[in-house]
Amino acid sequence: MDINIPEVLAEVDAAFRRYEQALVSNDVAVLDELFWHSPHTIRYGAAELLYGYDEIAQYRAARPSAGLERTIQREVITTFGRDSATASIHFERGGRIGRQMQTWVRMPEGWRVVAAHVSMM
Repeated sequence: MDINIPEVLAEVDAAFRRYEQALVSNDVAVLDELFWHSPHTIRYGAAELLYGYDEIAQYRAARPSAGLERTIQREVITTFGRDSATASIHFERGGRIGRQMQTWVRMPEGWRVVAAHVSMM
């Protein structure tokens, strides 16, 4: 299996950057777009366990829109072949260290997050 094919890595990097910008600016439409629209999608958050796209979208619509800024301290994006990838970061927000891991898969409509985990240290 080819790891980090340059053009695939660039695609995932662009999708991840789009996600990150949407997250810190609370662009719910883009956040919803970038998660796989499936009951199989999972997002474990700092204080929530969300199963399926519908639960994730409901959470996004209701969460506070203030205090979302964060600074990425370290980032690792790895692609596996042409259709799957992981994006892992550790970040700082308000003096606390957090971590986020996402699994991305190329779908017919583009790169989508199929599983995510966010937690604070």
